[in-house]
Amino acid sequence: MRQSRTVQASLFDRFAAHEIGRELKAMSAWLDEHPGLIGLVANDLDRGAVKPTGRQGLPAEAVLRCALIKQYRQLSYDELAFLVEDSASLRAFARLPFGLNPKRSVLHKTIGAIRAETWERVNRTLLASARKDKVEDGRVMRLDSTVTAAPIHAPSDSSLLWDAVRVMVRLLKAADRLAEGLGNVWRDHRRAAKKRRATIEYTRGRPRRVAAYRDLLRITRASLAYLQQAVSALAAIATPAAVLWRAEVGRTRPLIETVIAQTERRVLAGEAVPAADKLVSLFEPHTDIIVKGRRDVAYGHKLNLTTGRSGLILDLVIEDGNPADSERLVPMLKRHIAITGEAPRQAAADGGYASRDNLTEAKALGVRDMAFHKKRGLSVDDMVKSRWVYRKLRNFRAGIEAGISCLKRGFGLARCTWRGLDHFKAYVWSSVVAYNLALFVRLKPT
Repeated sequence: MRQSRTVQASLFDRFAAHEIGRELKAMSAWLDEHPGLIGLVANDLDRGAVKPTGRQGLPAEAVLRCALIKQYRQLSYDELAFLVEDSASLRAFARLPFGLNPKRSVLHKTIGAIRAETWERVNRTLLASARKDKVEDGRVMRLDSTVTAAPIHAPSDSSLLWDAVRVMVRLLKAADRLAEGLGNVWRDHRRAAKKRRATIEYTRGRPRRVAAYRDLLRITRASLAYLQQAVSALAAIATPAAVLWRAEVGRTRPLIETVIAQTERRVLAGEAVPAADKLVSLFEPHTDIIVKGRRDVAYGHKLNLTTGRSGLILDLVIEDGNPADSERLVPMLKRHIAITGEAPRQAAADGGYASRDNLTEAKALGVRDMAFHKKRGLSVDDMVKSRWVYRKLRNFRAGIEAGISCLKRGFGLARCTWRGLDHFKAYVWSSVVAYNLALFVRLKPT
């Protein structure tokens, strides 16, 4: 059975006198004050059936603390494995049992098992501490949106078709190992597909590019036909490896068919394919196309977040698709009320959230002063009680930009490095928790 708490910390259980060491010590003290969080992580480890390492496995407390170190210092798993073994301060924070030095793979599996819902509950606990210590009361809030990129390359129709051929060849090679004789009925078209992709990338003029696209589509369809033959050949094999292979084909084939269809629509038929209908990655199919300000295009997920006077992230929603900011103001206000138990007295948001209906609903929810960065036809008197209040709230709203910048530059929110939608959400929330915990211990009265 996996331990929840560490039985014995390192013999070198001390923190450096450096500023970072003092900060780690304060963060560690807060975690000690809330031992219930360890149970949440332990449940995730058990739910994820993470294989224990050593006699009893890596304790849940150490997993949570290592995860915070990773996001707080923006470390790779290799760097994390080295530093928790080499650094006395980080080892003291991680509460690793004496003699236990987790490897990269162990850290990867255990930290990745912590769910986004668990990180959100940790954040709620942290905000409760902030209210208790009068660091943040949530009476004044500001709202903005940003984008966290998914771990994919910049998509194009040719690169997606090339990815499809590579994936299918890999699956066909796996099928060869499961059933003899399949290697005689299919051909490896990766070299030809790679050449056509390069031709498309470096060729000017639509006629030559379309001709190369036709060749690349033909190669992709041929590989897809080979894959279908392999599925038929392996249909009667019931080994666990064959079952897993068929499941992978069942997940991948519809995506490849979507890539072929959207390429034919856009390149051959000259049709403008809506962003909502496009697939931009075979490996991260959950990725959305996000257009910010009609100019910048990002591939990932849109985030709506709120902060208070302290700069702590009060709430965050990872959106599905690319909803307009104006559609998200009222839902975010209602979430804030559900979390804090009352409406904010004052709120400020970017101009994209502004509308007459949003202002009316915000006032109905109990917001006394609702200021938008751009008026969008609204009068100052309708939004707030005085121009002085409007200027104060407008300047207050600008502060959220600094918080978002810090999250992206210092805590990894610019680009997720974890695979899959569930891990994407967990990554975002772990970055927010690490940011909030570091900011809280800096602001907490001593």
